This record gives sequence, C-alpha cells and structure tokens, in this order.
Amino acid sequence: MSERRQLRVDTLARVEGEGALRVVVTDGHVDSAELNIYEPPRFFEAFLRGRAYTEPPDITSRICGICPVAYQTSACNALEQICGAELDRPLADLRRLLYCGEWISSHSLHIFLLHIPDFLGYPDAITLAAEHRELVEQGLAMKKAGNALLELLGGRAIHPVNVRLGGFYAVPARTEFAAVIELLSRARDYAVNTARWAAKLDFPELELECELLAATDPDRYAIDNGEVHTSTGLRFAANDFTDHVREHQVPHSTALHAMLNGARYLTGPLARYTLNHRRLSPIARQVAAEIGLGAECRNPYRSILVRAVEVVYAIEEALTLIDRYERPSRPVVPVEPSPGIGHGVSEAPRGLLYHRYEIDDHGVVRSATIIPPTSQNQAVMEDDLRRVVSGNLDLDDDALAAVCERAIRNYDPCISCSAHFLDIDVVRR
Repeated sequence: MSERRQLRVDTLARVEGEGALRVVVTDGHVDSAELNIYEPPRFFEAFLRGRAYTEPPDITSRICGICPVAYQTSACNALEQICGAELDRPLADLRRLLYCGEWISSHSLHIFLLHIPDFLGYPDAITLAAEHRELVEQGLAMKKAGNALLELLGGRAIHPVNVRLGGFYAVPARTEFAAVIELLSRARDYAVNTARWAAKLDFPELELECELLAATDPDRYAIDNGEVHTSTGLRFAANDFTDHVREHQVPHSTALHAMLNGARYLTGPLARYTLNHRRLSPIARQVAAEIGLGAECRNPYRSILVRAVEVVYAIEEALTLIDRYERPSRPVVPVEPSPGIGHGVSEAPRGLLYHRYEIDDHGVVRSATIIPPTSQNQAVMEDDLRRVVSGNLDLDDDALAAVCERAIRNYDPCISCSAHFLDIDVVRR
C-alpha cells in the first residue's frame, strides 16, 4: 500500500517563477525529489539569430528585470572578444561600477524582502516591516544606493539603456557622482550592520556536498569578468566553458539542467566567497571574519551572510572606482564586426552567467547560447530538497511545504516573471 500526499501552495512568495516539487518516499526513504519548472519557453537564443552583432546586449537585458547588467556584460564580453575590441581602462571601470550597482540592488532586495522573513517567521516583507520598520528601511536605503548607480550609468534602474558594445552611449561628469557617493557611504554602514545582525540568526545545519564554480580574478573579487575556477582546482577560460559544462533536458522540467564534467555543481555567492574571499576588500574581509564565515561557506542557509558581505564589498569597490574616476576621453571604443565565435562570462548576483555568440562576415548573429545561474544550480537544488525532505518527513503537509519553500529561497532562483506557485506531491510507499 502506498500513501499519497499532495501539498499545494497556490502562491510561492518571494521566488521568481513557477514550479512543482514531486517527492517519492518508500518506507521512510526519499527515493526522488524532482523540482519541476514548467515556465513557458522564452526563445531568446532564437530571437538573437539574424540580429545585428550590436543588438544582444539590449535584447538579453530583457531576460531579467533584476540582473539585466549581468546579461549585458556577458554579452559584451563575448562579442568584444570576437571583434578584438578592448575597452579603455576608464570605460572598463565604469562597466564594473555599473555592475556593482546591480549587486548592491539585487542582494539588498533578496536579503531584506525575500530572505529575512524566513528567518524571523514572517510571511512577507510587508508584515516584517510592521514590526521591524528600521531594519527594512535600512535595506531599502541600500537598494536605493544601488539603483542610483544603475540610473546614473545605465540611464534607468531596470533594463539600462546606456550600455553598448565598446562602452556607453554617454558617460557622466565627475560632479554627477556627488549624490551617489552620499547614498553609498550611508549604505556601507547599513551593510556592515546587516552582516553583523544576520550573523545572529538561527541557521539550520546543512552542508552542500558538490563542486563549486565561479569566475576568479588574480587582482580583485571577480564581478564583470574572469577565468573560471572550481573548488577541486580546475581552471579554464570562458572559451572552454562548454567543454566542461553541458546542459541536458530532464523529463520533469522545461528548464535545462547543467552538469560540470558529468557532476552537479553550485555557482553563486557560496562558490564566489569560497573561491575568492582572499580578494575581498579590507573592510569586507574583516566583516566576514567577524561574523564567522571562515575560509569557505557551504551552508545554503548562510548564503544570506555571504550576500551581506558582498554588498559591503560592492559598495567599497564602487566608492574606490568613483574616487579615481576621470571622465573618459571617449564614451566608446570602436567595435567593428568580424566573423568568429566569442565566449563571455560574468558573475550575476545569483552566479556565473555564460554567453556564446557566432557572427558572420556581415556582423549578423548566426547562433547564441546563454547558460544562466539558475539552470546550473538546478541539480544541486534538487539534491538539497531531497535531503531537507528526508529530515522532515514527520511534518504535516503545510509545515513540510514551508520547509521546502525556505530551502528553495536560499538559492534566490530566478525562474521566470510569470505566475508563482509550487505544488508538492509526496508519494509514500
């Protein structure tokens, strides 16, 4: 005889996208836990075929309203590689500065509006704000500082329109940074306080047993580019990404799964911190040590701490870049079309984002491949859910659903921008 439990949560709050989890349990053992993503296909890679080589940064930025700069940057990295274009140092600094704005904004959104409610037992940030107004106001002030950078350099906070191959359509005067500096300076104090406050939260014990993957830079914490490294010591350039990372379709999901040399792996804050923490800025490194992060972090519940430290870093890095800013002599370097294949990576807030483009003699895109962080993390998320369910089979339907939702939110997955709900179908035998 088998006992069948179906748990339905009509609205899975604080996670972008739609999905279902089917769990099969036999004699108290979890046989499988499948995270079903059934979002409709969006066809962005197909949209790009036949378009001019200058268009992918604008088109791909529409994939995500939370991390559009990541899509623009990975696209630019790949296409500029094909065309042999290299940004002037001031323009490269501006691109990194824009990316810092996205990290600050996205991480602040996740920490305060999506993740903290789980730890404090609130259903949403509105309820949280009713009793912890000052805490949420600090989070919004941090996000505002990130948005201010996006607006100044990108033209607007969502889907920036000032980015182009080779640089920008326009670059700001040094005097235009005055208001942003004030916001960032205040946000830096809030970010440090956030990390210290979050360190006092109650974190369930769970260690991920998988390989970690992130971009690295020998001189600084990787954000806008880098060589790909793994926790087992593997190193490869963006050009070799698909030699090691392969996507495949699974029967229970429309989202592709990615594997690293045949094994599941994790990208994102935990991977970045573990592989790059020595390259954090002095204050960020000090805060990380103070809150007990150590040399590595593999507990997905503690990802909130890593995000807080990365906000500290991004704010410090932004202030450093602004301090040495000299208005570039030109807003863009020439990027002439050249036939070939290019590969680009950058570190979106949720993890490494890979782009590949092939363009012809006329500068027309012939093929495009985009591998986002959430796709890469699907297999690890399923393994995590399997372990979480296994340890909580004594819970009733509502409680087990809540535990699974919380586990998913640790990864801040960006699945889609449509309806939000999760069905959990537990089959007991």
